Amino acid sequence: MVKITKEAALEYHHKGRPGKIEVKPTKPYRTQTDLSLAYSPGVAFPCLEIQKNPDDVYKYTDKGNLVAVISNGTAVLGLGDIGAMSGKPVMEGKGLLFKIYGGIDVFDIEVNEKDPEKFCEAVEKIAPTFGGINLEDIKAPECFYIEERLKKTLDIPVMHDDQHGTAIISSAGLINALEVAGKNIADVKIVVSGAGAAAISCTKLYVALGARKENIVMLDSKGVITSDRPNLTEQKKLFATDRRDAHTLAEAMVGADVFLGLSKGNIVSQDMIRSMAPNPIVFALANPVPEISYEDAIASRPDVLMSTGRSDYPNQINNVIGFPYIFRGALDVHAKAINEEMKLAAVRAIAKLAKMPVPDIVNDVYHVNDLTFGPKYFIPKPVDPRLITEVSAAVAKAAMDSGVARTPIKDWEAYKNGLRQLLGQETKLTRTLHATAKLHQQRVVFAEGGHPTMMKAAVQAKQEGICQPILLGNVDRLNRLANRLKLDLSGVEIIDMRADQEQGRRARYAKHLAEKGSRSGYIFEEAYDKMYERNYFGMSMVEAGDADAFITGLYTKYSNTIKVAQEVIGIRKEYNHFGTMHILNTKKGIFFIADTLINRHPDKDVLKDIARLAYHSVKFFNDEAKIAMISYSNFGTDKVGSPSVVAQAVKELQQEYPDMKVDGEMQVNFALNNQLRDEKYPFTRLKGENVNTLIFPNLSSANNCYKLLQALDPETEIIGPIQMGLNKPIHFTDFESSVADVVNITAIAVIDAYVAKLQKNRQ
Repeated sequence: MVKITKEAALEYHHKGRPGKIEVKPTKPYRTQTDLSLAYSPGVAFPCLEIQKNPDDVYKYTDKGNLVAVISNGTAVLGLGDIGAMSGKPVMEGKGLLFKIYGGIDVFDIEVNEKDPEKFCEAVEKIAPTFGGINLEDIKAPECFYIEERLKKTLDIPVMHDDQHGTAIISSAGLINALEVAGKNIADVKIVVSGAGAAAISCTKLYVALGARKENIVMLDSKGVITSDRPNLTEQKKLFATDRRDAHTLAEAMVGADVFLGLSKGNIVSQDMIRSMAPNPIVFALANPVPEISYEDAIASRPDVLMSTGRSDYPNQINNVIGFPYIFRGALDVHAKAINEEMKLAAVRAIAKLAKMPVPDIVNDVYHVNDLTFGPKYFIPKPVDPRLITEVSAAVAKAAMDSGVARTPIKDWEAYKNGLRQLLGQETKLTRTLHATAKLHQQRVVFAEGGHPTMMKAAVQAKQEGICQPILLGNVDRLNRLANRLKLDLSGVEIIDMRADQEQGRRARYAKHLAEKGSRSGYIFEEAYDKMYERNYFGMSMVEAGDADAFITGLYTKYSNTIKVAQEVIGIRKEYNHFGTMHILNTKKGIFFIADTLINRHPDKDVLKDIARLAYHSVKFFNDEAKIAMISYSNFGTDKVGSPSVVAQAVKELQQEYPDMKVDGEMQVNFALNNQLRDEKYPFTRLKGENVNTLIFPNLSSANNCYKLLQALDPETEIIGPIQMGLNKPIHFTDFESSVADVVNITAIAVIDAYVAKLQKNRQ
């Protein structure tokens, strides 16, 4: 774990724009019309609609996606009562977590008021602004009263996360830990160290899940809370025990099955852990120093099931696993409250998720390959992208079933797809590609079968039903790699091209290649030797019809791959060149960029082919190409070098293909700003059009363009490179490609292969 210093933390909060959150407009605002719609006079119309029907506030404002994080600063993290203003960095941080994990907007509100009545009055007066209230860092016992009152007086979700967030996550962990330990919640003896807001809420939820009060011992700073102790708060009375044989933590721990710590660090000894029942469950959640360290607990006995609140140890109890998604689900049905049914639904959804196969992105973040349900993994990781769909949907459904939802969800799959798009996990484009590929599965060869990324992508594509994968590589080596990566290769064909004597494919492919290249000096022996190379062998499989598509590029240099593709597959007869294109899915729409990989210094004939290929490739993605040919000058302002080459290519394209929407040469800002372009150059063939396809004058500019946009805006989705112009579906990746990138290319390759078959059948 990285050591956090005071200097680094202060610089993080101060550098650039101070703080961690900001407000951004979501509607156009650049023209007078935009401003008139946004404010006066246009804004009067939604105001009047809301006056007639108050629920229309969810239709015309951000209320349905806006949460208030409200605190009086009386119990800030481990800092205590530091005041409302001093707690603001924490509230901003909570707002950041809401946004990045749940897509929820937040106003953090620090109320300088310790009196519970006055605090509640302040919150009640501002509540119409919000779709939900997240109470934060308010000390006990006031926090109990405040939450209960606001739940009664407000008709929006109210949750004190310090209580319920920890309760929900630890309950999910407890369910699963008990399953691993082989124990029943109704039978286990539970020791709770701490009697604050979180401890009380956790214990209440454990009881709701089936734990019995008589099996619970709770301790505060004075020791075991017994029923005969005077001056107990109402919350402590709930869990006061009649037992007289345990007064200290050490005595309470003897024979206990579960320890929940929400108190202070280093109060549990190894002897205490050793005194517990077999397969003890220890949740030491004091932060940053737990009640007993992970190392000491594990060293005390090997059968302990351990959780802490820290990210550097297994099974972290982290509230971020819960609150963004609980509020997300509640907001999406315009819920009137967050009730017990919704909390329990969240518990069960989180617990269930830990038993599902772990996505590759989670393994990559934690640099492991063995996250499977068991002692070291019974709580999902905070970065698990499925939390937003599984937990939010479960909470939303519980809100509907329990009668607190104003707006029910009717299409759950569409709802989950919308959540994935909200956080950029999936877009409409990639979902359409995957769905189309699933309808028309093809046999896809993956060249570098022994590369972890390629193998993971092949397995994922198989699991999602995108293709029938074929891995090239040594069978034993690939199986060993799969075991190490915890991947199931069932249904994945493996071909060892170096041990293909019985099938005779190598000789058959070599014969075909030698005949095809006979006029270029090819002989059979040379072709046979080349079939030991994965690109020659894999592409030959596609050429011979033994497979439908081929994916390569994680290992091989592009120059070599291009050469092999030209030799084995060849360029489509209507072209003299082939190229690649990248799709950029940006906030301003989808753009197609070419040529990003193949042609380094294209002349006018190459540029013409690239433009024609791009025109048909954009149509392949169900769009119409509006092509701008890019250079550093506009329409002849510079008549030497690349501008003149681009201008000549445009001239010939317009003459030969009068229906093609193409023009240039032009600078990229003119290409993408049609108002600027049309005012300065009203003669352009692209007048009134929104350009979606950019053809660059050379490989360097095209390649750097998409990589620059990718680096500057991580939210821009990049799909590619997409091959254009070869006779068969041969598609490329590169060494930077992620598993998701390769799966996306696989979906495109499958669709490409299917379309090619349709065209062949029509001929």
